[in-house]
Amino acid sequence: MLFDDTYKTITAPAEGLFKDRGSKFIAFAYPIRSEDEVKPILAQLRSAHGKARHFCWALRLSPDRSIFRIQDDGEPSGTAGRPILNTLLSTDLTNILIVVVRYFGGTLLGVPGLINAYKSAAIEAIQAAEIVEKTVNDVYELTFDYLSMNDVMRLFKEEQLHILSQEFDNSCSIKFEVRKAQLNQVLGKIEKIDGVKLSYLHTV
Repeated sequence: MLFDDTYKTITAPAEGLFKDRGSKFIAFAYPIRSEDEVKPILAQLRSAHGKARHFCWALRLSPDRSIFRIQDDGEPSGTAGRPILNTLLSTDLTNILIVVVRYFGGTLLGVPGLINAYKSAAIEAIQAAEIVEKTVNDVYELTFDYLSMNDVMRLFKEEQLHILSQEFDNSCSIKFEVRKAQLNQVLGKIEKIDGVKLSYLHTV
């Protein structure tokens, strides 16, 4: 197989806590699917932690882990968002956002202290989370004549394809997921069925 068709993410939000010389660093880890989810999460955290000084974060997105963002939120450049991101890189997680909320304790920690604090808080949140391995799947829509129903359903049973939605009438359609590694095999079988039309929708 030329590519890796699995990725690791977390199943549900998790929290971690790190303290240093009076400062509290509370890390919140969230499973996310897009950058659009970041703003509402930050707004909710700012509302819940009105006295906190900084809300620093990092995210990684997409099954190929190619998208990332970091935000130092007023901390010295490279001392907050980057260490949080580095924990995501070292644990090989994606589709995840970690926000670290800092309550200032009155003592400056210096650059090494900040890097250690943000990294440690992020690690605590990841250790508290449940990590799951998911497969990279393509979503397709198959439309076919009612006469082809038996052949289509036999294929879905043989390949154990996950059906997302289906409509059966004179003209039938099924939306389904197929694992990338399984794709060529499934498409080859679909091509042999008469009266079917396949449309690629997106990848999850």
